Amino acid sequence: MEYDDAGEVFGYPEQIELDLIIRKGDLILCEIKSSVSKPDLYTFLRKVEFYEKRHQRQATRKMVISPMVHPSAQPIGPRLGIEVYSTPVNAIIRTSLVDWMG
Repeated sequence: MEYDDAGEVFGYPEQIELDLIIRKGDLILCEIKSSVSKPDLYTFLRKVEFYEKRHQRQATRKMVISPMVHPSAQPIGPRLGIEVYSTPVNAIIRTSLVDWMG
């Protein structure tokens, strides 16, 4: 958890929560939510940009995991470079397949 003094993410100073996964040198930024809307994906992207700017490191992957993704949010994720999964198992399987294939 970090503090955004300048209000880059929400427009006012606030704590920023973001889950990090470091795996084989890859930086995966992740958020797990009970439901995801279109604005949630844009907020997640701002959090990612905040992290990348503050730490001078680009995320290898951006990932949101939620059992309920609003239909209007589904096409937004890929457009923003965000992988959207309905369960953690799907994300784990996808990650394992990437390791196996590449």
